[in-house]
Amino acid sequence: MSTGLAAFAAVGIGGACGTWLRWGLGVWLNPMFPLVPPGTLVVNLVGGLLMGGVLGLVQAWPEMPPALKLLLTTGLLGGLTTFSTFSAEAFHLLQRGALGWLVLHLVLHVLGSVLATWAGYSIFNLLRG
Repeated sequence: MSTGLAAFAAVGIGGACGTWLRWGLGVWLNPMFPLVPPGTLVVNLVGGLLMGGVLGLVQAWPEMPPALKLLLTTGLLGGLTTFSTFSAEAFHLLQRGALGWLVLHLVLHVLGSVLATWAGYSIFNLLRG
């Protein structure tokens, strides 16, 4: 893994761009359907789609500069949505035929995230009194 100044800059620049894009899509889309904000769903689905494209690009271009890979994956798509990394990990398990691990991965991440959100919400309310 690349850890120098180029990697640091790539992750930061990509992350800023992905975060701004996620924010902009939310500002644009969420007012259309305030009960079920579509911005998050859109960025998660688009992030997964783009991560698949980047994974294909990396496979087709093995000599891709490490900083560019970091800019696109950890930076841009990580900033756009953390769901893209989750999707890439699930895709790799599927590619390897590790269906049991894939199911466990899906359940732990999705159910775990929902339960962690519930736990954080509950703890906040307990501390607030």
